[in-house]
Amino acid sequence: MGAGKTTVAALLGEAWGLPVRDTDADVEAAEGRSVSDIFVDSGEAHFRALEAAAVAEALDTCEGVLALGGGAVLDPASRALLVGHPVVFLRVGLSDAVQRVGLGTSRPLLLGNVRARVKALLDERTPVYEALATLVVDTDGRTPEDVAAEILAALG
Repeated sequence: MGAGKTTVAALLGEAWGLPVRDTDADVEAAEGRSVSDIFVDSGEAHFRALEAAAVAEALDTCEGVLALGGGAVLDPASRALLVGHPVVFLRVGLSDAVQRVGLGTSRPLLLGNVRARVKALLDERTPVYEALATLVVDTDGRTPEDVAAEILAALG
């Protein structure tokens, strides 16, 4: 959350001349409502099921750059589908993440104490991200263009 996944994916797609997909956008398009609305109206479990289906479909049909929602890799089936694909973890520290997401009003997982929630999410998810990643790129204090340039240099 706040690492710049969507922005960096767009820069990579442009540089490589490839289409870009974002699974959160896919879920929103399929449901006709925002991720926040899905969380509020139908619950996190429903969103996670939609997200897992979107990841599976995108990996099956996307011939480009895929930006996954921050919680997508918590699903074991989604992690299994990512094996064999280049996976980049955009690592963001607590301070930068909180600055980037602001008060989290459009992010249902951040309701309440934003800093504490971001820290809890980072603590929970970082080991999963690191275990799955074929490339880890630190984003703190960096522009999306700089992050994309590092990925381009590493992945060609």
